[in-house]
Amino acid sequence: MALSSNLVAVLAFVACATVGAEHREASTAGANPIRKVVTMLQSMQKKVTAEGEKEQELFDKFMCYCKNGDEALAKSIADAERKAPALAADIEAAETQVKQLKLDLKAHQTDRAAAKTAMAEATTIREKEAATFADLKAEADANIAAVNKATAAIEKGMAGSFLQTAAAQVLKKLVLSESHMDDSDREELTSFLSNDQNYAPASGQITGILKQMSDTMNADLAEATSNENGAIKAYQELMAAKEKEVNALTKSIEEKMVRLGNLQVEIVEMKEDLDDTSKAMLEDKKFLADLGKNCATKTKENEENQKLRSEELLALADTIKILNDDDALELFKKTLPGAASFVQLQVNEANQRQQALAVIKEARRTRGSHPELNFIALALQGKKVDFSKVIKMIDDMVANLKVEQQDDNDKKEYCEMQFDLADDKKKGLERSVSDLEKAIAKGKEAISALTAEIKALEEGIVALDKSVAEATEQRKEENTEYNELIASDGAAKELLGFAKNRLNKFYNPKLYKAPPAATGAAVLADVSAHVAPPPPPATAAAFSKKSEESNGVIAMIDLMIADLTKEMTEAKATEKNAQADYEQTMSDSAAKRADDSKSLADKQKAKAETEASTEAATEEKGATTKTLMATLEHIQSLHAECDWLLQYFEVRKEARTGEIESLKTAKSVLSGADFSLLETSESKRSLRGLA
Repeated sequence: MALSSNLVAVLAFVACATVGAEHREASTAGANPIRKVVTMLQSMQKKVTAEGEKEQELFDKFMCYCKNGDEALAKSIADAERKAPALAADIEAAETQVKQLKLDLKAHQTDRAAAKTAMAEATTIREKEAATFADLKAEADANIAAVNKATAAIEKGMAGSFLQTAAAQVLKKLVLSESHMDDSDREELTSFLSNDQNYAPASGQITGILKQMSDTMNADLAEATSNENGAIKAYQELMAAKEKEVNALTKSIEEKMVRLGNLQVEIVEMKEDLDDTSKAMLEDKKFLADLGKNCATKTKENEENQKLRSEELLALADTIKILNDDDALELFKKTLPGAASFVQLQVNEANQRQQALAVIKEARRTRGSHPELNFIALALQGKKVDFSKVIKMIDDMVANLKVEQQDDNDKKEYCEMQFDLADDKKKGLERSVSDLEKAIAKGKEAISALTAEIKALEEGIVALDKSVAEATEQRKEENTEYNELIASDGAAKELLGFAKNRLNKFYNPKLYKAPPAATGAAVLADVSAHVAPPPPPATAAAFSKKSEESNGVIAMIDLMIADLTKEMTEAKATEKNAQADYEQTMSDSAAKRADDSKSLADKQKAKAETEASTEAATEEKGATTKTLMATLEHIQSLHAECDWLLQYFEVRKEARTGEIESLKTAKSVLSGADFSLLETSESKRSLRGLA
């Protein structure tokens, strides 16, 4: 903490008092001592009155609390008395539930473990049974196969070759181990299987024995298979039941575990609530019990204070009245002719110490609490001043000032570095905001352009679909006209051919072609359905052949038929070309529509992506702007924290350096140097004066 130049003056006073400097006289402005006393008494009067008003205000507030506080405390106590038993009952009920849940959990866990053990044991037994059945079935299948092979071999007359097979050895072992077979049958089969030279073949008997053995073994295998299937079904039913039981127990355990955990937490919370409620109730009861006593004590104290204050004010008023009386003033003038000398002070060692102490107290008042100043004040208040102690205090203060300077140096470095970092961050954020604004503007332009392009593509697709529909409708109309033309021209050709043939029948019988029996009428009917022949001309003269004229008519009919044929040929060619053009147009339109649709989808996707990126850039800009605002606020706080130091750093450093020099001078004075050096201390600027 920096020290003011007043401290240098204090130390000078200490030095002068200690080394026994020459006494100097000092005087103040000479005022009437009686007036001075009266002024002091009036000041005391005002002070006592102000203190009384302040004390009465505090007392009134306390009494207001005394009147209303008991009701609030009584209500709080009543609420706590109702709440505590309810909480205790809830805690007891919850603890009972906890005990029951723990018992239930233990039972469920035991039951689940038993069910899992039963499942494991059943699985072990089932595996053993399955293995036994598998061995039995494998052996039975082998034996049955051997018997069947032997039977088939005997029936085919191949008994000799069968005896050389492995199946014969299997059958031989079976015969020897079969306990339910008659001895005679066993002996017969054994002889057969041993290929004994003395054995007389008895194929029918051997076959019968083998078939009987096969039937018996098949029946035994069927029974074993049935038993195995029953065991599998029973095992599966048992496992399903046990699995269901285990799942139910597991679910119940999990649910009760959750309930138990929640309940235990609730119990802890209720116990804490009960403890807080009980403590609060006890405190409220104690405070309520002491409230009346405290209020009565305060009331009594207030009455006594008022009585004493009234007496004090009365005494002050009487004293002022006495001293202000005209007769008293006249008397004082006569009895105190040297009143001016009353205020003159002779400067001696004790007086200098008192002045130094006053300056220190003033420094403490303006600077606040400072341990070094307090210690110097205590030293000056003592009867003897310890030089070494005061000098050490000065050394400590010099060290403290150097530490303060180093703190300023560190703070200056911190501020400058923070300003640089914050400024760099601000510039980076401002660039980011600017870049984001450009990206957003660019994105909006792209969105606008894509929107226009999408609209144009959509309108183009609609127009293309409309053109396709119109072309399709036109093609249908053209095809309809073509079909009608072909039909009518074909009918006309048939009719003309029929007419030509009919003329030939009469005029040129050799050229006449008789139509099929059922065709003429049908063709005529068909043609008549398209073109009605004109009515026959009226005749009045006798009939005569017009052979020459008929030739001209037939020639004309041939010409007409040729024209119709040509027209139909041209119509077919035109229809074919029109259909090919239509199909090509449809193909091109479909390709264009596909391309436009793909382009539309791409642009819609690009628009969506651009909108998303623009939205992201907008959000990022908002976040970056917030960060920038926070950085600006941080820079503002740095200005509030550092500007004063940076502005006055050199001044503070210079003032602190001067203060250190002043302290060193004071130390030299205390060590026996020339006191004239003290005069320079007053010219030093005070560091605290700049604050």
